[in-house]
Amino acid sequence: MSGASAPAHRVRGRRPPQGEPVVDRALSLLAAFDAGHRSLTLGELSRRSGIPPSSALRLANRLTAWGALERGDDGRFSVGLRLWEVASLAPRGQGLRQVAMPFMGDLAEVTRQHVLLAVREGDEAVLVERLSSHHAMPVLYRVGGRLPLHSTGVGLVLLAFADPAFQDEVLARPLVHEPEKVPVAPDALRRTLAEVRRQGMATVRRASPHRW
Repeated sequence: MSGASAPAHRVRGRRPPQGEPVVDRALSLLAAFDAGHRSLTLGELSRRSGIPPSSALRLANRLTAWGALERGDDGRFSVGLRLWEVASLAPRGQGLRQVAMPFMGDLAEVTRQHVLLAVREGDEAVLVERLSSHHAMPVLYRVGGRLPLHSTGVGLVLLAFADPAFQDEVLARPLVHEPEKVPVAPDALRRTLAEVRRQGMATVRRASPHRW
């Protein structure tokens, strides 16, 4: 063609350069929920995800139809049961849980406290399962929640037996004990990790537990 530019052709398999993919926006909606925000209005869902209300409603309705979200009579959204069904298939959690549960039951019977099962995910631990006695101390972490590696018993064990390069990376950061907000001395933490490896267990003492 002369005197005019040729029409732009759409490239197969490529999305337009503007805008986020639908799947990214859907995941942003799901990420808007956390332990402190288990139920959200449409406005809260929009603000926390950064998605305009009209788009948030459209995506939320699609997720609700699939079962990833549920909507109550009050109009508020919450995480749907089908999302939990899918998450329960994760092999790092479910396979380990099946192996560990009989031993966790024995330990819970002896200690009458919380028995936690967690896996390392990046620089945190994800709680896969917890058995708790009626007489146990107030609970700190929920199943599915994240735990700091450097200031929890299960986290210290995972950190102690992690790759040395990863340990050095963690120790190089400014760390504080959670939830007390007390600074962690790197040399003291390194000695603690060495003791955990020697004993095969970690001990954490807390002055005043808080519910998380």
